[in-house]
Amino acid sequence: MNYTLVGGFVLVLGAALIAGVLWLASGGAFQKHYDLYRAVSDESVAGLNLNAPVKYNGVDVGKVREIRLDAGNPERVNLLFAIERGTPIKEDTVAVLNTQGLTGIAYVELSGGARDAPSLRTAPGSDYPVIRTKPSLSARLENVLTTVLAKLDSTSDNINALLSDENRAALTRTLADIAAVAHTIAARKETIDAGITSAARTFENAARATARSGPVIERIDRSARAVEKMGNEVARASASAGAVVEAVGADARRFTAETLPELGRLLGELGVLATSLRRLTEQTERNPRGLLFGRTPVPEGPGESTTGRSRP
Repeated sequence: MNYTLVGGFVLVLGAALIAGVLWLASGGAFQKHYDLYRAVSDESVAGLNLNAPVKYNGVDVGKVREIRLDAGNPERVNLLFAIERGTPIKEDTVAVLNTQGLTGIAYVELSGGARDAPSLRTAPGSDYPVIRTKPSLSARLENVLTTVLAKLDSTSDNINALLSDENRAALTRTLADIAAVAHTIAARKETIDAGITSAARTFENAARATARSGPVIERIDRSARAVEKMGNEVARASASAGAVVEAVGADARRFTAETLPELGRLLGELGVLATSLRRLTEQTERNPRGLLFGRTPVPEGPGESTTGRSRP
């Protein structure tokens, strides 16, 4: 009976010891909890293995739990990340495939995630939240190298076309012509030197003429200023004359409106007076006595009588 109790105690103690070891191995009270996120890569993930680290700004925050091709598009790779719960995965967080040092061990680097950005949620129709991806450095370098190689091929084709047999022959003829021109110039070196000397003298004479023409130009400038001043004076005089003419015109209009009618009446009266004087002159010439004795009575006509008339 005692052996049975001892054996049972040993079994219970061994089971408790094994359970404790397993609990400690799994993390015990410090065991971490993970959330699953999915990412879709459009490039090759060569070098990335299961349990490869997932880092957020260089800090380990999880592991790669699954790597598989997209059944609908073999050019895409579906990745499943187990990331520690509480890691700030935001809607603008992006995942990039990186390699660690010279060893070539690949891992996933998370970056981005603005402070004000909302947390990443599971979209309708998806099992897990999907983290956006962008091309890795190697993919970008590959694209750049591909573009550069394409341009180099195009440049090589252009060079080959430029160095064709026809272009080489044309270049040879051009060089021969240049050589002939050079020989001609060398043969006429003395003439060219003389021409250059003459040109130098001409330039020197032109410089002296320019120096001499300075005072003349200054005098012309002074004359131009004097002419401009005279023109301004003439303009002012014209303006004054215009004002005078306008004033005289106003006076003439006033004279025409006020004086001419009076002058017309005066001339009419002078005409009447002149007519009267002319008649008086004619009468005086016919009968000068009338000026002293008055007019002679007109003789009575037949049948007329002085009876009843009073004598003067």
